[in-house]
Amino acid sequence: MPLTPDQIAEIEALRATPRPTLRAVSEGAEAHLYKAHEVLDHGFIRVIDYMGNDAAIVQAARVSYGAGTKKVNDDSGLIRYLMRHWHSTPFEMCELKLHVKLPIFVARQWIRHRTANVNEYSARYSIMDREFYIPRPEHLAAQSTVNNQGRGAVLEGAEAARVLEILKSDASRSFDHYEEMLSQDGQQGLARELARMNLPANTYTQWYWKVDLHNLFHFLRLRADAHAQYEIRVYAEAIAKVVADWVPVAFGAFEDYRMGGVALSGKAVAVLKRRLAGETVGQEDSGMSKGEWREFTEVWG
Repeated sequence: MPLTPDQIAEIEALRATPRPTLRAVSEGAEAHLYKAHEVLDHGFIRVIDYMGNDAAIVQAARVSYGAGTKKVNDDSGLIRYLMRHWHSTPFEMCELKLHVKLPIFVARQWIRHRTANVNEYSARYSIMDREFYIPRPEHLAAQSTVNNQGRGAVLEGAEAARVLEILKSDASRSFDHYEEMLSQDGQQGLARELARMNLPANTYTQWYWKVDLHNLFHFLRLRADAHAQYEIRVYAEAIAKVVADWVPVAFGAFEDYRMGGVALSGKAVAVLKRRLAGETVGQEDSGMSKGEWREFTEVWG
């Protein structure tokens, strides 16, 4: 269960006491405030706070004030222009602060996005909970033979059962030893900052993660992509649903130009021009490597 009854009661109490404000408000973001969205077996994301909305992006781009100086369709066109031409600073005027509960190995991948403010639960001061991420059988896969960072065929039958048993037993045994080192029959025990060394990477941790919209879009472009690792992708997909409600115009432009768009190298543009002129072009005379050509043909045939 991602949230305890006490945490649920606290969230409900916070949501039941709205306060008036003069700041820019997004009704879509307001609907998500404090609400926990479950991810994986014990994880979640929840919005703690946000700043700005679609109008704030337009306001910053025009350096205007108040409700804006143009019509809504003009604002939408401006946001799409900013996204299309890779203007970043107007999107940086919006920020989102999330409370995230996630496995340690996902956190170590996530923290590679260094353009956010992060404060993580400290195992130096507190004792970790006995909660581990155990994949569902359909997510147990062999190493890909074509992608060193990806997965191949799903494990089945006895092999899948064997791997699941290893994951469960290793996690439980490591946590047993962690608890034993912390307290040994009334003895002082090992310091928490040392005992944590033995914790498995599938132990759940928590953090507050605050990021501006420009860098959040970059995170989503990489981590909500179909090629991203499943365990971080499901977090990115949950966040994307929140962002779509928070800044719907900006998110629509992001979906169109980033998630749904394709970046072309100079060589790829040259190949497309030659094809449009009626020429048959193969990898050998394209100037591309085999990997580049494979990615090119996946999109363009």
